[in-house]
Amino acid sequence: MSLAFAPAPPRTRQVFCNRTLNLRAIKAIGYDMDYTLIHYHVHVWEKRAYEHVRERLAEAGWPVAELVFDPTAVSRALVIDKELGNVVKSDRFGYVKAAAHGTRMLEFHELRERYLRTVVDLRDQRWEFLNTLFSISVGCLYEQCVELLDQGKLPPGLGYADLYRVLQEALDLTHVEGALKAEIIADPTAFVDVDPDLPAALMDQRDAGKKLVLITNSEWHYTEAMMRWVFEQQLGLPSWRALWDMIIVQARKPDFFLGNAPIYEIINEDGDLRPHVGTPVAGEGRRYYGGNAALVERALGLQGADILYVGDHIFADVHASKRTVRWRTALVLREIEEDVEAVERQREDQARLAALMRDKAALEERLAWLRLDAQRRRHGRPRVVEGEPAEVEAEIERLKQELGQLDHVVAPLAEAAATAPHPRWGAIMRAGIDKSHIARQIERYADIYLSRVSNFLWATPAAYFRSPKSSLPHDV
Repeated sequence: MSLAFAPAPPRTRQVFCNRTLNLRAIKAIGYDMDYTLIHYHVHVWEKRAYEHVRERLAEAGWPVAELVFDPTAVSRALVIDKELGNVVKSDRFGYVKAAAHGTRMLEFHELRERYLRTVVDLRDQRWEFLNTLFSISVGCLYEQCVELLDQGKLPPGLGYADLYRVLQEALDLTHVEGALKAEIIADPTAFVDVDPDLPAALMDQRDAGKKLVLITNSEWHYTEAMMRWVFEQQLGLPSWRALWDMIIVQARKPDFFLGNAPIYEIINEDGDLRPHVGTPVAGEGRRYYGGNAALVERALGLQGADILYVGDHIFADVHASKRTVRWRTALVLREIEEDVEAVERQREDQARLAALMRDKAALEERLAWLRLDAQRRRHGRPRVVEGEPAEVEAEIERLKQELGQLDHVVAPLAEAAATAPHPRWGAIMRAGIDKSHIARQIERYADIYLSRVSNFLWATPAAYFRSPKSSLPHDV
């Protein structure tokens, strides 16, 4: 008897594993909402966020009315240098590999001049990490306003750090006052990228006996409106709340994982609250406001590694839950689809580049030995190459010319690799040929990462994710 199974998922829809995780052993799965369960059209959302902030600045007298949102200006996981007014990308060791001052990318010599002895350390107040896709609007506006600041067009006494603070506060006010979210509720079709595979993935997990918990920082009225629109009006479920054993809004992550805030029960559709004393009750879509991770564990009768938490924010969702309550963690990183697609598109060119770099390394090694021979000859020490001095010098010049010609072939291939898929900043998980700063954080805190929650549909609720053997330089 021959059984036919579902085809393997494309690479873009796989679940990638840093730390071995047996999903069958997981008893409960918690989910963030924004950019986790509900994905937005990033450029549409961020353009409107940008415009809201720009309007606030214009009302304060800033000359920003003519500024236009540029979706390619920044990407998630870049870092703002509030001391020099730059946006930078660093590798896993904190060394800056690319930077922009204003809207201009710095040349290599400028990069060395500014960051030769500087290491990005996010514990230092100098640096501001663009954690999520919600950061793109403020990052773009920061670059543009740095140019205005340099031209003396912004209020006197304002520094680069002050500039970031003003922009972030304006963005926070936009979210708090709810004007942007009101637009989204009024016209979700324009903002939301609906994933038709999402309900099946969640129902598979629920039917496998796993408790599902929604833990979001969004308010009740926004959560209810968006979840109802996506799951009921777009995806045909009779009730979005029936999916969940607990629904927690305004969780105030990362404090949700770090503190002991009280929890309130939501008692009606208007979001009215009453204090909840004792352990919260799980089941039947019970709705809560605030609280903390310990209360969720008590409500579910679980703790630590029994629970997997899935979110898009490397610090508030993944780092905090891993470090403090030791939940298993999954990071949703939609950009990984573009990274994987770029790798696939460039596979032949990258194979050619690798072969050329092997040739280059062989030539460089030969040239190094010839130079050592010339050095020893000058100092009267034993030589390492047989041949007349004139022959050695001629071979040195020939190899230098050959390497120069090889570099002309290598350079465009290397540049294409460094600028894909993002035209300015390249792949999110790479900084040059090394891992990026966010890649290091993902390795450290995310047990698994995936581009969409619905990728679990390809894996099944009983999947055993095994991390690959770590690669070390001497393994090659």
